[in-house]
Amino acid sequence: MAATAAGRVLLEAAGKACARRAAPASGLCSSCSLKAGAYCTLAPQQPSAPPPDMKSYLWTRYNEAKKVTKELVPSIMSNLLNPDAIFSNNEMSLSDIEIYGFDYDYTLVFYSKHLHTLIFNAARDLLINEHRYPAEIRKYDYDPNFAIRGLHYDVHRALLMKIDAFHYIQLGTVYRGLSVVPDEEVIAMYDGSHVPLEQMSDFYGKSSQGNTMKQFMDIFSLPEMTLLSCVNEYFLKSNIDYEPVHLYKDVKDSIRDVHIKGIMYRAIEADIEKYICYAEQTRAVLAKLADHGKKMFLITNSPSSFVDRGMKFIVGKDWRDLFDVVIVQADKPNFFNDKRRPFRKVNERGVLLWDKINELQKGQIYKQGNLYEFLKLTGWRGSKVLYFGDHIYSDLADLTLKHGWRTGAIIPELRTEIKIMNTQQYIQTMTWLQTLTGLLEHMQVHRDPDSQLILQEWKKERKEMRELTRNFFNSQFGSLFRTDQNPTYFLRRLSRFADIYMASLSCLLNYDPDYTFFPRRTPLQHELPTWSDQLCTGTFRIPFLQEMIQLK
Repeated sequence: MAATAAGRVLLEAAGKACARRAAPASGLCSSCSLKAGAYCTLAPQQPSAPPPDMKSYLWTRYNEAKKVTKELVPSIMSNLLNPDAIFSNNEMSLSDIEIYGFDYDYTLVFYSKHLHTLIFNAARDLLINEHRYPAEIRKYDYDPNFAIRGLHYDVHRALLMKIDAFHYIQLGTVYRGLSVVPDEEVIAMYDGSHVPLEQMSDFYGKSSQGNTMKQFMDIFSLPEMTLLSCVNEYFLKSNIDYEPVHLYKDVKDSIRDVHIKGIMYRAIEADIEKYICYAEQTRAVLAKLADHGKKMFLITNSPSSFVDRGMKFIVGKDWRDLFDVVIVQADKPNFFNDKRRPFRKVNERGVLLWDKINELQKGQIYKQGNLYEFLKLTGWRGSKVLYFGDHIYSDLADLTLKHGWRTGAIIPELRTEIKIMNTQQYIQTMTWLQTLTGLLEHMQVHRDPDSQLILQEWKKERKEMRELTRNFFNSQFGSLFRTDQNPTYFLRRLSRFADIYMASLSCLLNYDPDYTFFPRRTPLQHELPTWSDQLCTGTFRIPFLQEMIQLK
């Protein structure tokens, strides 16, 4: 993204050799008005008579590009991304939104780092006590820095990996247990690095009906990935023969039991201040929407008493007054597809009533139900509804594909990644990486031995820099949003199923209720960035810090 922020100036300096030679009199290219020897993107370089000293020629180009890149960094640093901005995949005006819907966990409420340790430890103990796994696995503790969201797990091979939007495995990010698998071994197992469509996870990221890959999409899955890797590591180190499919199922069941047996819910309610973060300004967001006459509803898979306790803590005892409809234990994503289950009212003591539900009343809590009955009883249809959730599949996919609701994804990791991308070290590294890639692309036409040796040296430097950029985010798997150069599979689904995305709901406080979100017109591979894009918004309509000051 640093290269994008530099605009076309960076591309011109990044090694795109101009195919048209400058006229001797002017020293400028007749087509793009760049100085002779500068770089543009109008056409690929055509082989011509090589200079007599190719070593000197290539290293001169290298040093010139490096000098220009270094000079660009201050201008990029003046156009930093705002971690509290809202980003748009699809044009959407808040003035068209009449009804706002919310998930609960990691949408209205955020949890501290202690929660994942709790889930990991509880599931690990269930493996030992109920599934009779060796007690020695207790020596493994939860590592919050091991996994990231969006990873795929090969159920049959017991491999955790990162896959890009084109189904290619990012080499160097395949883990068996807690150890990285050598690239050559990965290539041998998969006959390359591509995962065929029939082996990928199903629509909801699950491994079913022959799909051998499971994708971990929600934040609650981080302890599950880590526990899987730790138990795999124990079996491998102990030379214990095991069936990977059974291990996957047992860990999945143990993680599920932490939720459905109430272990997690009871622990949070017993020490709510330890587990729930109060700083996300949830009440301020809800109050702002209510003040502007917006209707609001809550649909969550969490149980009634748990939601009530949490909402009283973060919003206040009167939290139900802000919502027109509250639905708990909805069993998403089945809630959006199953037409058979009716709603049931939950009374103040948490008891389920037998009344037939003919309307959804404000101030009441309902359990189960289905979206089709919800639409019938409320009339809240189409693009006037905006629903927020953190799980791209369970919360957002069906709503945007089948029902035409607008959708907003809550991605807490976004704030951390943007702060990293705003650092000078990251900008310097990424800008030079893009520049070096451009040099390689356009100097590869030189096939003489001296040139090829230099190009190999540049490729080695590029590989090292790609590994360095990965380590900025996560030492094992890198960024949530990118592989080396491609979008991740996670970002592909985010772009498809979310109209807008942000780090937290508090980002809404920075925008007027009638604000229109415009997606950046990012150039396609065969397009050039237009001057108007840069002139209007800095570069490619990125929300900059300076612009956001005016929104508050």
